[in-house]
Amino acid sequence: MRRSFQARALTAIAGLTAGVSLAACSSGGGGGGGDQLKGSLSGAGASFPAAIYTRWFQELAPQGVKVNYQSVGSGAGVRQFQAGTVDFGASDAPMKPDDIAKVTRGVLQIPMTAGAIAVGYNFPGCELKLTQEQLAAIFLGKIKNYSEVGCDDKAITVVRRSDGSGTTYNFTKHLSAISDAWKNGPGTGKSVAWPTGVGAKGNEGVSAQLNQIDGGLGYVEVAYVKGKLKAAALANASGEQVKPTNESESTALASIDLGPDLIGGNPNPPKGYPIVTFTWILAYKEGNADKTELLQKAFNFMLSEKSQSQAPELGYVSLPAEVVEKSKAAVAQISK
Repeated sequence: MRRSFQARALTAIAGLTAGVSLAACSSGGGGGGGDQLKGSLSGAGASFPAAIYTRWFQELAPQGVKVNYQSVGSGAGVRQFQAGTVDFGASDAPMKPDDIAKVTRGVLQIPMTAGAIAVGYNFPGCELKLTQEQLAAIFLGKIKNYSEVGCDDKAITVVRRSDGSGTTYNFTKHLSAISDAWKNGPGTGKSVAWPTGVGAKGNEGVSAQLNQIDGGLGYVEVAYVKGKLKAAALANASGEQVKPTNESESTALASIDLGPDLIGGNPNPPKGYPIVTFTWILAYKEGNADKTELLQKAFNFMLSEKSQSQAPELGYVSLPAEVVEKSKAAVAQISK
C-alpha cells in the first residue's frame, strides 16, 4: 500500500527548489569500470518529475556526476532544449514533429518515470468523487460549489497552471477525451484559454495556492497532494470512480502502447486511475561530444532497478521492465 499523500509528498518535495544544483563528491560508487567518470550536466523542463529527479541526482552525485536541473515546466524546457542551452530537456508531453525538426542534432525521447495527475482539493470533511461530466463541468466553470458534487456548501476556487506545462497538456488531453464541450472549447495544449480559475506556476505553485485557498481545487502531480490537500476519486472510461494509488495507476499505465518512438499515451483508460502519463527525458541524438558518456551514465542510473524501485514512495510509478529495456536502448543511441 502507498504511504499517505501528505507523508509521501513531503518526502518527495523536501529540498526541491526551482533549480537544483547538486555537487559531486570526489569519490564513491562505480562509474562503469576503470577511472571514475566525472563531470557536470545541465537540464531543464518538467516540474511533474522534479521530485524524483531531485532524489536521483542527489544519489548520483557521489558517483562523480553533478546535475543542475531547472524545474521550469515542460514548455520552457522544450524551448531551452531547442535552443541548445542545456545538455538535456524534460517534458511530460512528447515533442511535436514540427518542434523536433528545429533540433538539427536529432531528438531521443526517453521514458524515465510515470505517474498520475490528481485533482487535489482543500475542503476537510469532503470525500470528493467525480463523474467525468462533473470533472469537465468544474473546469468549464459550470459547477461552482461543492454542494453540486455531493459535499457541503462551499464555493469552488479552481487553481490551474499559468505557465506552459506538460501536466496541463495531459490534464486537458483527458478533459478533451471525456467532454466534447472541452474538446471544442479550450481544447488540448501546454497552455489553454481557461474558462475559470486563478493561475500558479509549476506543480509547486499550484499546490501552494491550493493549500492557501479554502475550497481550492486544481490539478497537480500526485506527489504534490500535500498539507491540507486530498485527491478526488475520478471516473475512468468504465465509470468506476478511482483514487490515485500505485495499484490503480499501474493498471491504467498497462493499457498504454508506447509505440516505436516511445511516445504513446491513453487519455481515457477503461481500468484504473484515469489520468496517467509517462514523462520523458529529451536527449540530443548527436553532437554531445565529451558529455556523451556522462549523459549515458546519468540516464542509465535513473533507469536502474534501484532508482526505479524508489518511485512508489515518492508518488510515482516504476516503469514496466519492457519499457526500461526500450529506454536503455534509446540511451545507447546517444552519440558524440
